[in-house]
Amino acid sequence: MLAPMLTLTQALYDEIVAHARQDHPDEACGVVAGPAGSGRPERFVPMLNAARSPTFYEFDSQDLLRLYREMDDRDEEPVIIYHSHTATEAYPSRTDISYANEPGAHYVLVSTADADGAGDFQFRSFRIVEGEVTEEQVEVVENR
Repeated sequence: MLAPMLTLTQALYDEIVAHARQDHPDEACGVVAGPAGSGRPERFVPMLNAARSPTFYEFDSQDLLRLYREMDDRDEEPVIIYHSHTATEAYPSRTDISYANEPGAHYVLVSTADADGAGDFQFRSFRIVEGEVTEEQVEVVENR
């Protein structure tokens, strides 16, 4: 059986990391949309962390509603849902797991703990289905 894997372009990887670093010390969050059913992350959509917190993220409900309507109009789905951890490793917290409601999405966590000397920079991806967390490999490919 093949190990689960997230494949994304260098440009998308760089945009996610830049957003995480830009919002530090607060958690950053966003979505990468792709054509429905393709599993291909294509359109970077940085979101505002409505909680404006270094330990928690929350999508603004109006922004999220707008995004889902837009994705629906464009026949897209959320391929990646990402956020950052600012002082801990890039691993889903209990809260992250409880809010994970897109079983088809890759949940990407970026740790920006290195910015404060609290830890190493990390970029990791997980599948979270019915509370079960499975880490997957990340492959960064040249821009298409």
